[in-house]
Amino acid sequence: QVQLVESGGGLVQAGGSLRLSCAASGSILSIRAMGWYRQAPGKQRELVANVRSGGIANYADSVKGRFTISRDDAKNTVYLQMNSLKPEDTAVYYCNAAITSYSGTWHSSWGQGTQVTVSS
Repeated sequence: QVQLVESGGGLVQAGGSLRLSCAASGSILSIRAMGWYRQAPGKQRELVANVRSGGIANYADSVKGRFTISRDDAKNTVYLQMNSLKPEDTAVYYCNAAITSYSGTWHSSWGQGTQVTVSS
């Protein structure tokens, strides 16, 4: 079993910053990719950013230049530094990881979500 635990959400004014963290634990042989998605009320879940083994990162156009994703493989942790936040960034942010377990099976794991609210 794999567990993803997120932290760092909260309420911030427009223009402010937040840093999200997500730590994976459990039966983990390797993690091919880790990333963040978000879902605003009434909208579909969308990719915010992800980072693959080797550090190759991918960002949604709406966050490029404002958000930075990074990972610490020694800690099986991914971070999302969010700067210059806008009210439209308000959403529940979910961590996702593509994990190969010690049994050799591959699966996509999700965190429980953390609320980010940006006030205008």
